[in-house]
Amino acid sequence: MTRPATLTAPAVNCTYEPARTHAPKRTSITISQQADWLVRQCAMLIGWSHWYQSTIPTVRHLCLIAGATAVGAVALAVPVFATELIVHPTKLNWPHRGMLSSHDHASLRRGYQVYKEVCSACHSMKFLAYRQLVDHVLTEEEAKAECAEILVTDGPDDEGKMFQRPGRLTDLLPSPYPNREAAQFANNGAFPPDLTFIAKARHGLEDYVFHLLTGYCDPPPGRELEKGQYYNPYFPGGALTMTPPLYDEQVEFADGTPASVSQMAKDLVSFLTWSSDRNHDKRKRVLFKAVIVMVIGTILAGVYKRKKWANILTRKVVYKNRPMPKDL
Repeated sequence: MTRPATLTAPAVNCTYEPARTHAPKRTSITISQQADWLVRQCAMLIGWSHWYQSTIPTVRHLCLIAGATAVGAVALAVPVFATELIVHPTKLNWPHRGMLSSHDHASLRRGYQVYKEVCSACHSMKFLAYRQLVDHVLTEEEAKAECAEILVTDGPDDEGKMFQRPGRLTDLLPSPYPNREAAQFANNGAFPPDLTFIAKARHGLEDYVFHLLTGYCDPPPGRELEKGQYYNPYFPGGALTMTPPLYDEQVEFADGTPASVSQMAKDLVSFLTWSSDRNHDKRKRVLFKAVIVMVIGTILAGVYKRKKWANILTRKVVYKNRPMPKDL
């Protein structure tokens, strides 16, 4: 009796190679290779990959030089921004940011008082006229009393001479300095910017201005400031020559509102935001009226359409065979 054939498994090599104890060697990529890759990707993106492969070497070299220049510029720009410690302002919930919200005119009135008693000593608002304060910040009588306190150089008169006259509603708010050089001389070489449109002229808008006013603090360890400089993390570079402008109970509001630093900063920023966009409330009123008119017009157009086209859309036209005349 023959023995059945047995199945034998193939021999398995059980020897293992020792694990690598070192990391794989990293290959360095030159700037020219990065530029070539960047140009290739751009060519593929716009469908010019075939042109890039078949073009003459001179054009390819020019493309590589342009790509290398772009990569180098980006590489040099990144460390510059990385060295600046800038705190981005938090987005605050301002009452005028709503779709149908208007400015708080009591806050605008207090903010104008803060500007007049604190900020006007260094900063100008030469693009704002007294007449524009009427019905928004001041009454007409109060605005006339405000502008009557200043003297405006006008002329020339009949003799060709300049003269001084009391201010009018059409006059602009006065500047604290006669020219730029005088302003720089009085502020250690720094020129105080005009505040008329400052809330729209900075990244972060009114949030940046509020945090700049309230963000003064001691510099971090290792940060040295020059004489006459103050540290504010919200200002680019961190050091500025403007002294902390606000402190508690610096002004006395007529309505009894406590004059804390945050309250004065909030009112001042509200006033500066209004001066940057003086048609804010009017634009929203016009938009509200336009939406109402458009809604009513849409409803009337729909009713007219249904009434006008109902008979036409539901009409059924049937053609019948006419009988032949019998006399034919």
